[in-house]
This record gives sequence, structure tokens and C-alpha cells, in this order.
Amino acid sequence: MSARPRSRERAERRGRNAERLAALCLVLTGWKILARRARTAAGEIDLIARRGAVLAFIEVKARANERTAAEAVTPRQAARLVRAAALWRARQTGLATLQPRFDVVLVVPRRWPRHLKGAFSAEGADAMRLA
Repeated sequence: MSARPRSRERAERRGRNAERLAALCLVLTGWKILARRARTAAGEIDLIARRGAVLAFIEVKARANERTAAEAVTPRQAARLVRAAALWRARQTGLATLQPRFDVVLVVPRRWPRHLKGAFSAEGADAMRLA
């Protein structure tokens, strides 16, 4: 087995663990997880959660520190998440009245995940507020 597949497997495992930790963090703060790794024609959505009237489409990033985790959410990724969310919502019934929001959860070693609410909007996915 070459180094590349092992590296990919490690990254996949790290990503799944980060998503589990992010989901736990959200649940403990009152969110209900509606979907994990939701697949659409536009791509995958890491987490979809609801709290009250808010429907959050969440990108989870795990890196060595918060700065590199935040920088890993590119404008292209944000635009993909917006497209994927629109496709996912179109297939759902009963969620039309909820307010969609695009969040990011940053996962770094030995720290509680940081939930960035409204990290970007559907209209300005290229103007992210990740600082």
C-alpha cells in the first residue's frame, strides 16, 4: 500500500471524527441534527441542523489551528455548499418556513469546537466572515 492511500484514509478518519465532535457540540447547545454527510448532485453537506426557526447547513473543518481551519473554507467551497443546500431543501417537505443559514465549525486539537454562525450568506458566499 502506498503512502497516498494511507494519508487519504487518515484524512477521512480525521474528518469523520471532527464531524462527530461537531455534531456532539451542536446537540449539547440545543441543535437537532437532521442529516450528516448529506449527498446532493452539487456535493456533500457535512451537517444539517435545526434549532428553532433556523436551518443550518454546516461545513466542518479540522486542522492544526483555528486560522488554518478557517482558511480551508474557500469561496468555491462556500458556493458549492450554497448550491448543495438549495438542492437538499428542494427535496424536503415541511422545512420551507425555516430560515437557512450557512455555518462553519472549526475543530482543532485539545479545544472545544468553535461554531461560526452565519459564516457566509447565500448571496455572498465569496464574502465569508470567518475571522
